[in-house]
Amino acid sequence: MLLVAIDVVLSKRAQVINPSATLSLTAKAKAMKAEGIDVIGFGAGEPDFDTPQHIKEEAKKALDAGFTKYTPTTGIPELKKAICKKLKDDNGLDYETAQVLLGCGAKHCIYNAIQVLCDEGDEVILPVPYWVSFPEQINVTGATTVLAETKEEGGFKVTPQDLSRLVTPRTKLFILNSPSNPTGCVYSRNELESLAEILVKNGIWVISDEIYENIVYGVEHVGIASLGPEIKDLTIVINGMSKAYSMTGWRMGYAAGDKKVIGAMSNFQDHSTSNPTSFAQKGALAAISGSQESVGQMVAEFRRRRDYIVDRLNKIPGVSCSLPDGAFYVFPNISQLLNKSLDGEAIQTSMRLSELLLDEARVAVLPGTPFGVDQYLRISYAISMDNICTGMDRIEEWAKRIS
Repeated sequence: MLLVAIDVVLSKRAQVINPSATLSLTAKAKAMKAEGIDVIGFGAGEPDFDTPQHIKEEAKKALDAGFTKYTPTTGIPELKKAICKKLKDDNGLDYETAQVLLGCGAKHCIYNAIQVLCDEGDEVILPVPYWVSFPEQINVTGATTVLAETKEEGGFKVTPQDLSRLVTPRTKLFILNSPSNPTGCVYSRNELESLAEILVKNGIWVISDEIYENIVYGVEHVGIASLGPEIKDLTIVINGMSKAYSMTGWRMGYAAGDKKVIGAMSNFQDHSTSNPTSFAQKGALAAISGSQESVGQMVAEFRRRRDYIVDRLNKIPGVSCSLPDGAFYVFPNISQLLNKSLDGEAIQTSMRLSELLLDEARVAVLPGTPFGVDQYLRISYAISMDNICTGMDRIEEWAKRIS
């Protein structure tokens, strides 16, 4: 049989998606652990706590009851009603169930929202640093990502002046992530009001990613949609169960907003994933409607870890770290370590520094480059305090070797 070589030509859509800049680093860390090497992993984007028992029990009951078939694409009615109640009670937002969509995680909901809002020629304003998937999801639509640079001394927040300067007639969407991954910054009510005024004036849509809403430390979480009817009409609120209830693998997220946009997202989802997992929805209902005691306990422990890790980082030569107000990440500045020499090698990038930390200190962190800045690292404290202490010891010892 004659074998003919096939020239694989991928779609333009596939070609604009970049591979993860940290994939090789993550794979190497996993391989080292598999070989029995003691690696402390600070890369986790998920709580290290188990899903609360009452949530698991409801999912088990659903399985035992045979609740294993298709549901409506947008989710079961009782869960959508519970989400509407949550949004009313916690955020002061009134939505009908037709304005709510359940997706396979908050990431899925963000993807659907960007897909139905953006076209080629549109511009999307994205604050830097950003969550790694935002620019890739924008690129797929053909829209242009317009980066809004922020400053550490300003809390990594977009100012009204920054936003106004970047708005053009082609601006379609603004991405807001508060509390933020990777910086942990939380926008205040006043800061959001200033941004909302500009967005309303120019008729710009907002995706408000609030997945870390419950994980804040001594500050108020404010959703931008709660600031008035005009900004609410322009906002797609994104949230879910992954972080607050340690349900990352359950893939349960939701979107709430304009009925026409949510309807378009539903149509889009009809032909991709259909409904999120049926019995997982029952667990999500228990999460959002049941006891919230576990959330408070988890946040208290995260706060203890945050305070410790920031204190330790600020004592390491060449490292400085601001205190984040939310999420479970710190974003230390390592610019003073870059271009310095280690064993004759000049460390020029956060990626190379991360590689050396893994190889020599057996600590896995994420470089700042995939988040849009190269002078920082993202370190998660969603790991045990024992591992945090050991990991900080290793980083400090390693950093002292740099001349």
